[in-house]
Amino acid sequence: MVFTLSNRVLCFIIITFTCFLQLAKPSNLREDTLLQGHPLAATDRLISPSSLYTLRFFQLDDGSEASTKFYLGISANKYYYYVWLANRDNPIHDDPGVLTIDEYGNLKIVSSTTTMMLYSVEAESNKSVRASLLDTGNFVLHELNLDGSVKRVLWQSFDYPTDTILPGMKLGYDKHSGHKWSLTARRSYKTLWSGSFSLSLDPKINQLITRWRGDIIWASGEWRNGSFSNLISSSLDREKFNFTFFSNESVTYFEYSPVSGYLIMGPLGIINATGVSYSCVGSEIVPGCTMPQPPKCREDGDLYLPSWNSFGAMSRKGYIFDERENMTISDCWMRCLKNCSCEAYTYAFKDATGCEIWSRYTSHFVESNSGVGRPIFFFLSETKAKGKKRRIWIASAAVGVLLLILSFIASFIMFGRKQKQRVENRKKRTNVFSDIGENTEISNACDEGREEWNEKRTGSDTHKFDFITILQATDNFSLANKIGEGGFGPVYKGKLANGEEIAIKRLSKSSGQGLVEFRNEAMVIVKLQHTNLVRLLGFCIDREERILVYEYMANKSLNLYLFDANKRSVLDWKIRYKIIEGIAQGLVYLHQYSRLKVIHRDLKSSNILLDNELNPKISDFGMARILKWTILEEKTNRVVGTYGYMPPEYALSGVISTKTDVYSFGVLLLEIVTGKKNISEDFSLNLIGYAWQLWNEGEALKLIDKMVNGSCHQIQVIRCIHIGLLCTQDKAKDRPSMLEVISFISNENCELPSPIQPPLYTIKTLKETDQHKYYSNNDITMSIISAR
Repeated sequence: MVFTLSNRVLCFIIITFTCFLQLAKPSNLREDTLLQGHPLAATDRLISPSSLYTLRFFQLDDGSEASTKFYLGISANKYYYYVWLANRDNPIHDDPGVLTIDEYGNLKIVSSTTTMMLYSVEAESNKSVRASLLDTGNFVLHELNLDGSVKRVLWQSFDYPTDTILPGMKLGYDKHSGHKWSLTARRSYKTLWSGSFSLSLDPKINQLITRWRGDIIWASGEWRNGSFSNLISSSLDREKFNFTFFSNESVTYFEYSPVSGYLIMGPLGIINATGVSYSCVGSEIVPGCTMPQPPKCREDGDLYLPSWNSFGAMSRKGYIFDERENMTISDCWMRCLKNCSCEAYTYAFKDATGCEIWSRYTSHFVESNSGVGRPIFFFLSETKAKGKKRRIWIASAAVGVLLLILSFIASFIMFGRKQKQRVENRKKRTNVFSDIGENTEISNACDEGREEWNEKRTGSDTHKFDFITILQATDNFSLANKIGEGGFGPVYKGKLANGEEIAIKRLSKSSGQGLVEFRNEAMVIVKLQHTNLVRLLGFCIDREERILVYEYMANKSLNLYLFDANKRSVLDWKIRYKIIEGIAQGLVYLHQYSRLKVIHRDLKSSNILLDNELNPKISDFGMARILKWTILEEKTNRVVGTYGYMPPEYALSGVISTKTDVYSFGVLLLEIVTGKKNISEDFSLNLIGYAWQLWNEGEALKLIDKMVNGSCHQIQVIRCIHIGLLCTQDKAKDRPSMLEVISFISNENCELPSPIQPPLYTIKTLKETDQHKYYSNNDITMSIISAR
């Protein structure tokens, strides 16, 4: 009884101590404060004390093919809406980055290639600071006294509003510093970039004004009795816009205090407040609006809105304005309105920005019954039916505007729901990138400076390609560019903008391989550099796409020459001997001299590539296994590879070692000598058994390929057959190492031991012996996905 009680007490102490360590562990997860030396990473977040607001990194789906823009923002947890953005016009393109406070007190966003300062100290003197996310939604950087109390505010997000005003934020200006508090709308409901509408306080007239590309289109009117004169008579009364005014010798500002909700400057110049929206572009005439007048060529001089809109597509391409003009759909509307020949317009890009217009007599519209396509807006000044009432047109346009607003709201609600999945997907991609290694850098091949990429690249660099670059290089994966297919998927020939030819291996959706093989191959080969190993130039991860980019081998794979009656004559004995020696050198490097001890596990003729001079390069490391240098062999439950190239201990028991590759090399060596596949109808068992039979009968020279019979050195050939039989012996301990094989090949005076009978099993035997293994009876490797 005493013993039992003591154990219970001991367990209680251990559990209590563990809980204490967890509580004492510094972390930014689900806390409201960022400390010096504890950066906020992509998977972390700050949450205000009452869980009203969250500060975190996120990725916005803007409709592009590959969305890789990362932002830091504060979201309102109740509305799934980002009320403040730290880097709306400077997203991070390489990786999510971290938010950190350095030793001097600088608050900054740091990624692998960029640094963005949110606050920088005036002089490099160490300061004790911390940043906290408050329940007001304000992110504040405080300088601390020695006792840890707050000394002063150094910086706060409320001083840099984006498109939303929270209670306590200001619209105004600082008379001494010239700093202004204002709102700038988003460019569209799909993107976070700054748009063309802004809301601010004009210091000359002390009125709130809305500007459209610098021009004032609305003024609030004078401040009288606690409200603006242009809002008193309209439905947007004082109860909807609850402002307070403050002014002294230092600052002048209005402060917004809503009953519920926020004041948001929308991408169409629409101001939303407490459930009410208004804009100078609408059916209700709002006092204070001074919109530009349309040209006389428009029949209805006071008609601003297009006649109607519908979802669909144009059969002809219109005029697309320069992307650098950063146009919104409202800018596009005004461009079309002022152009008398313009009949239709819409946004040009997938993120609902830009502008495309169609002139008269060229717009051929195909309406979509399912709502698929872009919303096309029309001006039918000459072809509209006579007698149509203007209010019908305005109502139709108003409905279109309302739909855009609803789409805007719905998009962000869906964005909030999908945020968790995106974070998980991004984490998976980040894990892949980190596993591949430190030699990975962002490729400039996707930017304007593509021609400079090849000059900057070094032999050890591996680049992350964007999917657009891959599509352009392969002509959208044209069948004409397809050069082969394996267990991983199809292989294409590609050409970069700088003229460099590349080989692109694309993971097939029907492939038995996946992210495990992709990560394994990239991680292994990026750390290996040898003249007899194929060089990995880069990779691409885009949604479900998994792509590896290699140097292009003009002569493709060895099996295309070795087993083709027409091409086999190209491989005379001198070339074949060079190929044998090169493969052996590559394996010695993998087994003994590389940074990793690598077992290839799928060495075969189709995985040997030939360059312009027919030099061999080992490829396809998706099945490779890395062993610790102290481990001689290892057992795995996941048997992968190709029938005919597997030693018996691996095929039947899953035991791997460097001798696994030695066996495969022996099979490959005999295939190179004979020009025949190991598994063939020419033999009752296999090539190894046939070679063993002729060797015992003293007729080994009958194995020589007839194509090289006249050009070969017979003693050298016999020696290669001897080595092949040594490498394919039944027991792994009897086989030589690849270092010994190199010695056998290069030193003809070296005496070779007598070979022992190889394993004489058939494919049928293997299948009947062990049904749960996964391999193939042809040149295509099959596998299952499981942890390594």
